[in-house]
Amino acid sequence: MTGNRQPWDAVIPPDERETYALAGLGGAAGFGKRPALLVIDVQYRSVGDRPMPIREAIKQYPTSCGEAGWHAVAHIAELVRLFREKRWPVVFPHVARKVGQDQGAFSAKIPGIMRIPPEGYEFVREVAPEPGELLLPKTQASAFFGTPLATYLIGAAVDSLVVAGCTTSGCVRASVVDACALNFKSIVPSDAVYDRSPTSHAVNLFDIASKYADVVPTEVAIERLRPLSDFRKEDWPT
Repeated sequence: MTGNRQPWDAVIPPDERETYALAGLGGAAGFGKRPALLVIDVQYRSVGDRPMPIREAIKQYPTSCGEAGWHAVAHIAELVRLFREKRWPVVFPHVARKVGQDQGAFSAKIPGIMRIPPEGYEFVREVAPEPGELLLPKTQASAFFGTPLATYLIGAAVDSLVVAGCTTSGCVRASVVDACALNFKSIVPSDAVYDRSPTSHAVNLFDIASKYADVVPTEVAIERLRPLSDFRKEDWPT
């Protein structure tokens, strides 16, 4: 993305974008002062064990997003490095291994989620958690649903979230909507989130930017985050 071009410019017609702007949607929420990074579902099940075109990737894992995921992993790694350098919280909400009792409405829509082998649940090596970082297994889309995420964030006085991972239209969007409802400011680096559908990715980024969070490239996010103060390690619960 160059200049002021947005990921959705080729998908959302100009007149629709103008209507949103006239309605006052899409204003900047800002970055806050105490951010945490959510790395959502960056497991081999969502990218495959190597970069592959999407239709090849889903032969290995039906939940894979293929090459789009690997492109985002490089940007997610940049964010992870910054947050570790600054000693800010890095949290890994991730898909818990599915067992029989997880059959439900979600698996009825996406039966492939019940057929992922154990190695698919491993974290992608380039952005894998380090000892002491918070792992949050989840069974639904939102990183907040059925997890203690909000409790940890409040305990650390976190006021804003940088949300990376996948999918843009699913777990990322659901988590950002819940974060907004809980009054956390969110930043979604547009090239550090990914989806199996480029169209769905673009449309959901437009929706997120219009209503729930600030959407900028990773490079811009890092520029705005870097001047913020470091956390003390003891500020984050283990």
